[in-house]
Amino acid sequence: MNHFIPLSVPNLKGNELKYVTEAVNTEWVSTGGPYVTKFENKIAEYAHVKGAVACQNGTAGIHTALLTIGIKGKDIVIVPTLTFIAAVNPVKYIGATPIFMDCDDSLCIDPAKFKKFCENECDFINGKLIYKKTEQNVKAIVVVHVFGNMADMENILKTARHYNLKVVEDATEAIGTYYTEGALKGCFAGTMGDIGIYSFNGNKIITTGGGGMIVSNIEEYLKTAKHLTTQAKSDELNYKHDMIGYNYRMTNLQAALGLAQLEQLEKFIETKNKNYDIYEKLLADTGYELMKFRKNIRSNKWFYALLCADSDQRDELIKYLLDKKIQTRPIWGLINEQEPYSGTEAYEIEKAKYYWERVVNIPCSTNITEADIKTVTKQIKLFK
Repeated sequence: MNHFIPLSVPNLKGNELKYVTEAVNTEWVSTGGPYVTKFENKIAEYAHVKGAVACQNGTAGIHTALLTIGIKGKDIVIVPTLTFIAAVNPVKYIGATPIFMDCDDSLCIDPAKFKKFCENECDFINGKLIYKKTEQNVKAIVVVHVFGNMADMENILKTARHYNLKVVEDATEAIGTYYTEGALKGCFAGTMGDIGIYSFNGNKIITTGGGGMIVSNIEEYLKTAKHLTTQAKSDELNYKHDMIGYNYRMTNLQAALGLAQLEQLEKFIETKNKNYDIYEKLLADTGYELMKFRKNIRSNKWFYALLCADSDQRDELIKYLLDKKIQTRPIWGLINEQEPYSGTEAYEIEKAKYYWERVVNIPCSTNITEADIKTVTKQIKLFK
């Protein structure tokens, strides 16, 4: 009998136990301790940004980022509909209004429709973008780099800068992805907008079990994010607080794990790319297409997306593979169609629906073996 092949699980074969044991032995296990600062510094160094602020998870990071750039109730934030709901919920935490945008063939937010929305559905008055229908101020856009692909940041940034919109980069799936050519050559996902977020959830390319990181090149934003994530103490000795803060700081134990994982990130990305190529070669004659990544980037290739003919084939394939002890999953349900977002504005959603009906994520752990990849592709061929 075949063993179970999971979708995406951690790879903990470096200095994880050594660093975590040291944190335990020194009794620095909570939000104090040297590993948190070390991890922040190493992330900033790796991504070539001025600084990083550790937090509890990617969702906390996005919430903090939106507060940091000044989003308030009644503001509008442009968001993708094809993403995990955690990228959008923080907009609602604040009481702001999301407007949903379609994706392009990268699965990331469509820059052409974003520009068209700003031009046709809004007025630009005294440096403010005003949504005609409700007269609300459009303040920001949340860009998600889906599955480790890169959104078209060059065109998104042009439109955002023209209309004075803040750019929040949800790079929770894309740590290590960067441009290899063009105007943004050398820039990492998460570092081109005003503020970016990484996630270290258990299924990410590197993990701290839970945990996230906020990055920016703007000192004021880094200072504010650190303040907000540590309960906004203006006077630590006398417990004075000048803002509503949050208990969002990462623990020293998590950071110890993260530091060990970061040491292996480049090796993990190399493995992800190699395994993707193996899949692509083995799937060449199956009739299934493995979705490609942008040509002008070095992607971390976090998740692999297989395209099915329609939603029936997608559902049948997922069930068939699970029966063969192979874990897969469909892409997320469109957020504008979710119950908590019923009635929310969505702008020309077309391609997102197409990909929602067809995408299946297949096993892509960094410790998957070539034999397991052959088993997965063999079963896909047998299903067809």
